[in-house]
Amino acid sequence: MDTPLLHLVFGGEVADPSGTDFVDADDLDVVGIFPSYAAAMTAWQGVSRAKVDHAHIKYVIVHLHRMLDPDHPAEDFHERGSDREG
Repeated sequence: MDTPLLHLVFGGEVADPSGTDFVDADDLDVVGIFPSYAAAMTAWQGVSRAKVDHAHIKYVIVHLHRMLDPDHPAEDFHERGSDREG
């Protein structure tokens, strides 16, 4: 069994819709932590679509597995093909 490649999905109001400068870090919406990119993408799509009418609300996917192993070169991390299926 492969080790899960953990991903965090969260969002909130941003100052500029083209950036990731969140206006109020105390008011972020943490959607959850997911064991694959595919699961995180499904969650991100759902919450992003629900907020589509709010231009200054943005949700992102953070690759926690890359942050949890900082000594591992980022370019060596590759999502498994099974993580892309959904």
